[in-house]
Amino acid sequence: MITSAEENYLKAILSISLKEDSKVSTNSISREIGTSAASVSDMLKKLQDKKLIKYEKYKGVELSKKGEIKAINILRKHRLWETFLVNNLGFNWGEVHDVAEQLEHIKSSELIDRLDSYLSFPKYDPHGEPIPNKEGKIPSRNTIPLNELKVGIKGNVMGVTLDDKTFLNYLTQLNISIGTEIELIEKIIFDKSLSIKIEKNNNHITNDVAKHLLIRIK
Repeated sequence: MITSAEENYLKAILSISLKEDSKVSTNSISREIGTSAASVSDMLKKLQDKKLIKYEKYKGVELSKKGEIKAINILRKHRLWETFLVNNLGFNWGEVHDVAEQLEHIKSSELIDRLDSYLSFPKYDPHGEPIPNKEGKIPSRNTIPLNELKVGIKGNVMGVTLDDKTFLNYLTQLNISIGTEIELIEKIIFDKSLSIKIEKNNNHITNDVAKHLLIRIK
């Protein structure tokens, strides 16, 4: 039996591993979950006892095959629910994470398969994150962070790497969402901030914002 808290950790480890090539650190998990490093260490021991992860202190964490299967299933449910909440219930993309956190623990696989079908088998959630299919395959995403774009190049926002309500609300204020066209006008050498054109309006954003915006070049 796996608890909801354990499922949250498995999902967090998978989410981080999809963005990083190396083993997942306890500090990364701590930031993702929003808890202390000590709490993370305690949970990792429990997950290792259940053979859901491979963990060596100070060397990082990776999912076992058993843990990966469960994590992908949880991630699939979470992202499908986020898609349903935005597309069908009128939530904005900054509101859905906490609600989906509750819904992802529903055990019925038939419900999730029907939800997937009802949504016409989406490949990406409202944040542009790939949704694993029923077989566990995760779609690829050919994007680069906005801060790595070359000056004068245009692209469309295809996703974000920070699923944080305040960050997403800030993007909404800037009229940035999935599909928004952005052109990089200038990179400021002093602080690495960026001058950009959003649709037809010029704006200025920090490097910290830009690095979390994933762009597909046109």
